[in-house]
Amino acid sequence: MANENESIGGYRLRKLLHTAQHTQVFEVVEPRSNRHFAMKVLLPESASDEDQREMLFHEAEVGKKMEHENVVKIVKVSKDAKAPHIVMEYFPAGSLRARLQSRDPKDKQFLFEQMKNIMRQVATGLAYMNTSGWLHRDVKPDNILADSLGQCKIIDFAIAKPTKTGFFEKLMHKKGKPQGTPSFMSPEQIRDEIIDTRADIYSYGATIYELVCGRPPFRGTNVADLLSKQLTAKVDTPQVYNPEVTDDFSAFLLKTLAKDRKDRFQNFHEILMALRELRVYKVTAYKKSQPEE
Repeated sequence: MANENESIGGYRLRKLLHTAQHTQVFEVVEPRSNRHFAMKVLLPESASDEDQREMLFHEAEVGKKMEHENVVKIVKVSKDAKAPHIVMEYFPAGSLRARLQSRDPKDKQFLFEQMKNIMRQVATGLAYMNTSGWLHRDVKPDNILADSLGQCKIIDFAIAKPTKTGFFEKLMHKKGKPQGTPSFMSPEQIRDEIIDTRADIYSYGATIYELVCGRPPFRGTNVADLLSKQLTAKVDTPQVYNPEVTDDFSAFLLKTLAKDRKDRFQNFHEILMALRELRVYKVTAYKKSQPEE
């Protein structure tokens, strides 16, 4: 496990930002320029794991192609045997998951006041990714950073996949273990079918649902139960958990979460058009009665 004030790949580790099962993310400084970046590095016990290395390098391959204000930019990758890592732009902000879990009322107020802005920026970033030829496949509050001004960036492209699938790829597609996060996976992703933009739209809807309602669309006693509900159960209208949301917003959100992808918005440009006139809340001022789960 790396420690602060050490150096990796010529970058000085300044601050630990996040620890996951296989990785750590640090704020780092490039000594020559004194510029700050973020670095994701595989933990020592995962550094020789070929699957983890492949996912990290794949994330770098996708991220280096991204040039958008709502998508984090990856600038460098190192395939070092002991400390493989990627270097990306430094965006001093926590994730939307951190704001959801915070006990500070200011974070709840932030989500209330910035919701429409967050929805628009995330949809814009995903529209860019999709039209650039990539499906994110893991859209969730954990993978969206938001700073105090409401500026958002989408992160983590470890399981991103090309949007274009030719005849040969479709013919050779073999079902395996689905990849993604259970609470945010579309039914077709759970079934490990060939997916398209509409799978990201479902995950986007599940993300917004949790931000507004304080809980994801479905919960289960275990992963199998949760996935079963994602496939077959009817989602509760958001107004069950947050009566302050408008009827139009509820209809919008339920459309993103339709079981059949043909019934969803067909791309993020349609979502952005719908957002223009959409009002999220009936009230204009934040109330402490907002969901706090």
